[in-house]
Amino acid sequence: MEIVRSQRRNGGSDGATSLPLYKSAPALEVRLEEFERFAIDRLTVLKAIQDGLSRGRKQEEMEKMINDLWKAKMKHQDPKETMRKDIISHHALRLVYCREEEKRKWFLSMETNLFKYRFKHESPESQRAMLNEFQLHYSLLSHAEYEILADKLNQAARSINQASKNETVFYKAPFEDVSDLVSGRRVFLQKGFAYVPRTQVVSLVCTLFRSNISKALVLSNQKWRASINEQEKDRLTPILEALGDSYLGPDYSQPKDCAEISLKEINQLASSSFPLCMRHLFSKLREDHHLKHGGRMQLGLFLKGVGLKLEDALAFWKQEFSQKVGAERFDKEYAYSIRHNYGKEGKRVDYTPYSCQKIIMSTPSTGDHHGCPYRHFSEENLRAALNKMGVSGRPMDEIMDKVRNKHFQLACTLTFEATHNASCETGINHPNQYFVESRKILQNKDQKSLL
Repeated sequence: MEIVRSQRRNGGSDGATSLPLYKSAPALEVRLEEFERFAIDRLTVLKAIQDGLSRGRKQEEMEKMINDLWKAKMKHQDPKETMRKDIISHHALRLVYCREEEKRKWFLSMETNLFKYRFKHESPESQRAMLNEFQLHYSLLSHAEYEILADKLNQAARSINQASKNETVFYKAPFEDVSDLVSGRRVFLQKGFAYVPRTQVVSLVCTLFRSNISKALVLSNQKWRASINEQEKDRLTPILEALGDSYLGPDYSQPKDCAEISLKEINQLASSSFPLCMRHLFSKLREDHHLKHGGRMQLGLFLKGVGLKLEDALAFWKQEFSQKVGAERFDKEYAYSIRHNYGKEGKRVDYTPYSCQKIIMSTPSTGDHHGCPYRHFSEENLRAALNKMGVSGRPMDEIMDKVRNKHFQLACTLTFEATHNASCETGINHPNQYFVESRKILQNKDQKSLL
């Protein structure tokens, strides 16, 4: 796949069905703008899958959500254009996520879940074509054959909890081709053939798909390090890096749905409406009268986004830092970066507060206090911090369970719900979103108490 700024050429697909296997990069040209837009649209689908899985959505809810999002973000009136976007967006994100092990694991998991949903909803003809692609030469059991064996087939399926209601679609395969299923007693055997329920076929196909994509990600990483990174350092690399830390929600570079905050109320707001990552930074700043660069950026841009004016920000940071480094040194070494964050120095860029994704992927070292507490704290320290916020009992257990399963944003969402006694259906994706939603709930409670 060649990334160009010129007009694109039409390209073909790499599969016989509407569901490609992404075996190789497509032989077509893609404009940079199109490359980025396609990647963002697919990433929206993958992140929605992650959110749904981490929230324990029911299968029917997941399928409806994926179907609706795929139609909205990926489908085109022309099936060829849908296929083209599907292939390009996958390979674009493969480049984004191949470069770090943790990102590779995330991409692999989400793509496999997307593939599983799409495979299940392919036509029987398309599914058979895909089985052949994977060299799984199974034949679909005819209706007449099924009627003869129905009782035995469904009894076998129910015995391994594969069907809450009768399965009607089975595949017939030589038993030696599915030795793992045979040894695990997960299929019905008769006259040298194994009768495989569709659910088991889906599982086998997804396992093969996952294995292929996993190998492809490793190869993509090797190619990236060997040549692509150097060749594309001024053109494609900045786009890939931005996509890797991308946040797809609302813009919080300016105060949103809340008034500007003043220095007089910042302590109270930190206690009531700051997410744990910002509460921790705020507490350490008050305690040590200093934060390293990563902490200053994370907290400083957050405060900018919730409405702390530049004049108040300078006063706030100076009040703390001058206790350790002195006012003169603060003016010389630190004031510039604060004005820079507000777009008043340098290129005068209006910098955006960090999203949860960016914070989670940060790598704080010794002496740093930035990052995501749900990811970077020890269990003991995280429990202690949550206790200070008033979290205990069952909510604490649920939060820690999400942390152990690496669902850090959902852990933050559960913390929000526990401390505000209110649900947050959208989930927490940004520290400033946490603050805005918190202020809405608390202000609404204050208004009701006055009635």
